[in-house]
Amino acid sequence: MSRLDEIYYGLIELTNELNKPLSALQLSKHLNIDRSNVSRYLNQLFKENRVEKVSGRPVLYRPILNDNKHKVVVDDKKENIGKIRTLKSSLDLMVGAKLSLQVQIQQAKAAIIYPPRGLHTLILGETGVGKSMFAELMYKFSIEGGMLKKDAPFIRFNCADYADNPQLVVAQIFGVKKGAYTGADLDKDGLLKKADKGILFLDEVHRLSPQGQEMLFTYIDKGTFRPLGETEKVIKVEAQIIAATTEEPQSYLLKTFTRRIPMTITLPALRERSLRERYYLLEDFIKAESKRLGKSIYINKNALISFLLYDCPSNIGQLKSDIQLACAKGFLSYRTNSKSYVLIDQSDLHNGVKKGLMKIQDYRDEVETLLNNKGDILRFYYRDDNIILTTLEDEDKYNVQQHFYDYIDDKLRTLKEQGLGEEEINEILNIDIERFFKKYIKDLPHTIGREELCKIVDVNIVNLVDKMLTLAEHKLKRNFDDKVYFGLSLHLQGSIERIKQGHKVYHPKLNLIRSQYPDEFILAMEFASIIDKTFNITVPLDEIGYLTMFLSSTPYDIDYEEENKVAILVIMHGNSTASSMTNVVNSLIGENHAQSLDMPLSMKAQEMYELFKKKVLKLNNEKGILLLVDMGSLTNFGDMIKEEIGINIKTVDMVSTPVVLEATRKALLGRDLNSIYEACTALCRYGMQIPIERRDSKKMLVITACFTGEGASERLKEIIYSQIDSTDVVEIIPLNILDKKDFLMQVDKYRDEYNLIAIVGTVNVKISNVPFIPAPDILTGSGIKTINSIINLEEIYINIKNALRNHIEVDNIDMLVDDIRRSVKRIEEFLNTKLDKDIESGIIMHICFMVDRIKKGQTEPSFNNINDYKDRFKKEFIFIRQCIRDIEVKYNILVGEQDLAHLVRMVTEKE
Repeated sequence: MSRLDEIYYGLIELTNELNKPLSALQLSKHLNIDRSNVSRYLNQLFKENRVEKVSGRPVLYRPILNDNKHKVVVDDKKENIGKIRTLKSSLDLMVGAKLSLQVQIQQAKAAIIYPPRGLHTLILGETGVGKSMFAELMYKFSIEGGMLKKDAPFIRFNCADYADNPQLVVAQIFGVKKGAYTGADLDKDGLLKKADKGILFLDEVHRLSPQGQEMLFTYIDKGTFRPLGETEKVIKVEAQIIAATTEEPQSYLLKTFTRRIPMTITLPALRERSLRERYYLLEDFIKAESKRLGKSIYINKNALISFLLYDCPSNIGQLKSDIQLACAKGFLSYRTNSKSYVLIDQSDLHNGVKKGLMKIQDYRDEVETLLNNKGDILRFYYRDDNIILTTLEDEDKYNVQQHFYDYIDDKLRTLKEQGLGEEEINEILNIDIERFFKKYIKDLPHTIGREELCKIVDVNIVNLVDKMLTLAEHKLKRNFDDKVYFGLSLHLQGSIERIKQGHKVYHPKLNLIRSQYPDEFILAMEFASIIDKTFNITVPLDEIGYLTMFLSSTPYDIDYEEENKVAILVIMHGNSTASSMTNVVNSLIGENHAQSLDMPLSMKAQEMYELFKKKVLKLNNEKGILLLVDMGSLTNFGDMIKEEIGINIKTVDMVSTPVVLEATRKALLGRDLNSIYEACTALCRYGMQIPIERRDSKKMLVITACFTGEGASERLKEIIYSQIDSTDVVEIIPLNILDKKDFLMQVDKYRDEYNLIAIVGTVNVKISNVPFIPAPDILTGSGIKTINSIINLEEIYINIKNALRNHIEVDNIDMLVDDIRRSVKRIEEFLNTKLDKDIESGIIMHICFMVDRIKKGQTEPSFNNINDYKDRFKKEFIFIRQCIRDIEVKYNILVGEQDLAHLVRMVTEKE
């Protein structure tokens, strides 16, 4: 389905649901598509007369269902038109009823309710698209809508069953008179007579002989027919004909026959339907197998992706068969290996389905949108109203920005809603609370003073933690560092409030914690008694489990580990293409970080894959591997190896030397795999022209973010406001980061409205091009200095823009300065240097004047001994040329060697 049709059918779906016209913003949220794109498609639909606008602010839209392109055949009686739009039935429950089958279902309803007894209908479509099921649902609709009686017949006949004997096909449909042909010993009623007051469904109707077609259209014309061999007697019946064929009607059916079929419905092939619809079909089929087995069925995410993407030429019928086969294999493994659950893995799929995973590159965005936050294992159960999703090991879905209680509550709530018992929860999910706890502790600040801590945490809690840890050090003969001190204080701040509000506390591994750390548990019970008396509450036993975990922490457990760098691996066709490229990049950067494999044109893909697998196993990188390839089968290697051995790999294709250079540079800077991947894909897609928004007209923004909730964020806001220099030009907004996805959405929203200059938080929040300031730095004062410095720098650039307006003739000064700032930042990163604000602002002004001069066609200033200088600073010339390439392209200029040399001197000599 095209994106235009997706927007159209989405509008139909949501307007039907809400019974009112919609704005572009409402529809964009419903479809998870960018609002500007939705607005553009809605305007296109308006021009095509498929939607109408409702004037106002904002403009609202509603679909036109009777436009020329999707015309529904109905009579002009208002009550019948109303029935089509309002009568809900089995047809409306079909997968795609509000998407790709919207028009077909409207046609089917019209055909059924058309007086006096419906319209004869021809259903077209490839093998396996669901023509038989669609006809049966039309029959059910006629029963549900009262057009047919409940006991009305639905007679099904496949004309291909007797295709070798056309006379016998006619006899089956119309009946036969005794003696009509050899073997006709008795009068026999045909299926058409048996279908009286009901529906006769003729599948594969193109197999009906011309004689049979003529007899059929005679019945359609007159409502009567004669059995085969009958010359006098006519039979009158009232039966609606629904016929189906996989062939083009004009190729096999008489024109005199097709002209008498007033309603033709074409069902789309599976490849023409959206991935979302295929997903819903998979859900139905797996739930059907779940009902047969009487058990939940779990499916590996990659196996599900394979089903979503594989070529399925026989359409829905084949999809159903392939699902049944995979479920049967999963059930066999469940029985033979004495498993406690049925799990479909990639190994349970036949080769044709497995190949679907190799197409992930082409559909990655759609799949990620569809399966966003679904985890690695999905559960289907026939008793559930909706699909149930869960993971076997999904602790990474939750990061340390969540509080323990939210982490546990979210998981338990999801699992209990699914009807899982306690034993099944523990076996399937295997919640690793200890690993989560270590992540929580690991990301806390290194040091913080008592005075600063009391600005965030209630002083009574800080005093209590002081006493508790002093006592613990004495009894356990162990020292507790600032991380435990800070972490336990924040934890108690949240847990005491939670207990006061009556919220339940649950620890999934309480008994294990109690047995593993008996001394700490006994001491935690003493602490619980102290907390009870101090705050007049009753600490539950599960909370004592969490206190035990803090006491069992050691400096060794919580020390930061030296993090690996993301590995960069280049594979390309040719005898030395990849190795030459990595040699250039490693030479420029000064470190041999980028790895390579060359694939001669004579080498087979399977042989290259084995070499690739050995290389990946040798790298064995916990932070993941970025695979950079050129084309062909290499683009699938990353997903295949990720499935086979579980190492996290992302693949970028159609790469060039600048892409490898960018990837290696970011890896050495310690960037994570996702951010490097996004930067490289953007570079491949847009080149160096990455747009930057105008920010000078926006108010500056600082976001305060805490995992303890908005209370601590509000306190940080107050502290910052009381100490920064320019409160009139800065907005401070506190946000809660318990839900990472929601937090990032909020950040994106505010970046549209403000110039986001910093994020302050208790755990590191990584947002591209936005400085992060730890909360303890705010309390000690160094963070305030950083914010003031950023504010002052932003004000300097606003002044630079205003001053340049009177001196250069570039159309958009603001955009030019922002673009140059971005290039200068890239220069700093490439050369691993830091320019002070005076040097940086001077370089930016110099480039602005340079752009203006080049655009006017004026000559560049000379540079003495330029060749010697280029030899001395060869690497700097290459890097700076690359960093200003986006300026050249965007402003249609070419920076000469003399100008480039002056830039290199300004950067290297910092003058």
